[in-house]
Amino acid sequence: MGILNVTPDSFSDGGRFVGRDAAVRQAEVMARDGAHIIDIGGESTRPGAADISEQEELDRVIPVIEAVVAAVDAPVSIDTSKAAVMRAAVASGAAMINDIRALREEGALQAAVALQRPVCLMHMLGQPRTMQQQPEYGDVVAEVRDFLAQRVRECVAAGLAEDSIVVDPGFGFGKTPRHNVELLSNLRQLRSTGRPVLVGLSRKSTLGALTGRDVEDRMPASIAAAVIAVIEGAAIVRVHDVRETVDALRVAAAVMQRDGD
Repeated sequence: MGILNVTPDSFSDGGRFVGRDAAVRQAEVMARDGAHIIDIGGESTRPGAADISEQEELDRVIPVIEAVVAAVDAPVSIDTSKAAVMRAAVASGAAMINDIRALREEGALQAAVALQRPVCLMHMLGQPRTMQQQPEYGDVVAEVRDFLAQRVRECVAAGLAEDSIVVDPGFGFGKTPRHNVELLSNLRQLRSTGRPVLVGLSRKSTLGALTGRDVEDRMPASIAAAVIAVIEGAAIVRVHDVRETVDALRVAAAVMQRDGD
């Protein structure tokens, strides 16, 4: 999954792809480099990020979705928690919903059920504005796993097709570097939810804490994290650096197949 933020304030690439033409060019590059999904987001969810209005988010993402859908063959995902944005994005050609709030905002679950598109449900402790203010867990792996399993059950009970659901442990969303490392090393436990696992660690602050590198210098660490995630059972990795990650995963896949994994 290639990341395409059409925001002025995302932590890594904010402002780079705000214009429609720049966003389409980036989507074309990512698709050519091997991205299977283009994930378009119009609201920054970095720690401390401010909320934006529904209309502002629509104004940012809908023209880009329409243009990207027309330009590339890879399906488009909409990264949003707002029901109205979900509906408009799918009407404009989006094939998937990626929700950091796991369809818990007003009307989001009902919209997803009505739209019947694949959905990614993510775990987050708190909200982006406050989530990194001393997050605490008794057992981060068990709590994240249990939340996701429960949320899957609730969404299926509401009418969402179970085989359309993907789960995301939410690396960096209300979690310290220690929590993130523990989750990554125990990722296979999340497969007990019965759903494929999506992992997003690309360029995140945990990698900076582990390496001492600034955000623009975290590509090697991001690739290492993506490879580890796939080895540990991730079905989808959400990344900024598509070409480099695809190359690394091809090497890992060759070794895993040889070992019979």
